Amino acid sequence: MKTSHIFLTTAMMIMALGCGNSVDNTMTLTEPIEHEMIFVQGGTFTMGCTVEQGSDCVGDEKPAHRVTLSSFYIGKYEVTQAQWASVMGKNPSRPKGDNLPVTFISWYNVQDFITKLNAATGKNYRLPTEAEWEYAARGGNRSQGYKYSGSNTADDVAWYKSNSGRKMQPVGMKLPNELGIHDMSGNVWEWCSDWKTAYSASDKVNPTTKTGSSRVRRGGCISRNDFHCRVSRRYGKGTSSVRATNLGFRLAISAEQE
Repeated sequence: MKTSHIFLTTAMMIMALGCGNSVDNTMTLTEPIEHEMIFVQGGTFTMGCTVEQGSDCVGDEKPAHRVTLSSFYIGKYEVTQAQWASVMGKNPSRPKGDNLPVTFISWYNVQDFITKLNAATGKNYRLPTEAEWEYAARGGNRSQGYKYSGSNTADDVAWYKSNSGRKMQPVGMKLPNELGIHDMSGNVWEWCSDWKTAYSASDKVNPTTKTGSSRVRRGGCISRNDFHCRVSRRYGKGTSSVRATNLGFRLAISAEQE
């Protein structure tokens, strides 16, 4: 598999915000921050309620349907608090830790981050579409048909309610999936670019949804059970302005723009 490394070479300020007051601690980055991306070869897969999900499938995962995607890159890890702060100059997360996923950021906040990151790097980063997210979580063209991202046993690959103590964990501590991607099951929910809409049975090519009332989140989190860590599980109960202590994201970029 291919990986891409992006470095921010300008030293910037990290401001660690106190949860209950306005006192800030600052530090200057002297080393570049890396955004490691995993190449996902395009292909066709079945999205939604597939056989390995068994009786756990719920209505919005149906009908299962065929989706064809172009090649893209996706973050090997969820974006961390240190990576966010190096671009935005502050860390809104609760609790705090450089290698913990950044949280308490809205979909709109993520767009601001991506705009600034792209200006700094000359790249065209974005959020993954819902279809790209699920294809990558399933292992792309290396998929072994697992229920979770990289295993049929949630504890192998996911931090969730039963094994996390409801505390966020540093990225990359669990086993990766077939493509070498970590934490697509568990740790924090992840924003996708799409609005949440009902599936249809027709075949799709590079699908996106540009209208709706709630944004899609994927992957489960440390405060929910393993049911929510399944690769087909969809969650979308909130607008683009929602922020939460269990909600983060990972980056994507189209292969032709890399």
